[in-house]
Amino acid sequence: MLNVEVVRLDPDLPLPCYAKQGDAGVDLLAREDCLLGSGGQRALVATGIAVAIPDGYAGFVQPRSGLALKHGVTCLNTPGLIDSGYRGELKVLLINTDPTEDFQIRRGERIAQLVIQAVEHVQFVEVDQHDATERGDGGFGHTGR
Repeated sequence: MLNVEVVRLDPDLPLPCYAKQGDAGVDLLAREDCLLGSGGQRALVATGIAVAIPDGYAGFVQPRSGLALKHGVTCLNTPGLIDSGYRGELKVLLINTDPTEDFQIRRGERIAQLVIQAVEHVQFVEVDQHDATERGDGGFGHTGR
């Protein structure tokens, strides 16, 4: 198990934790109330924590499926990348995609998930061309609908 240091910037909010055994992400909570207007209003919502992710790892902020399904609320830049050198408060960029209904975020509400993963650092090596593969340069939609 990887230890990740956390500074609790809001003493009244609990530390991140896994909701169930085997979950990949911990819940991030809203530090403040916030009204997300319908039709694409967005807000940067503070979580009340700062983490020190170890070198060789990164954090990825991802939406909560229930908020997306039930209310059209999701993370705008998903996954949001948290580099190991960042030490500021974690904030989540949320957007309300519902065309007609506003969404009220309440302090302490679960607004996103944080997944910590190992990441590789690579060295790019310039070559004249790549080896041939069956896929080649087939990209978006090349295998059909």
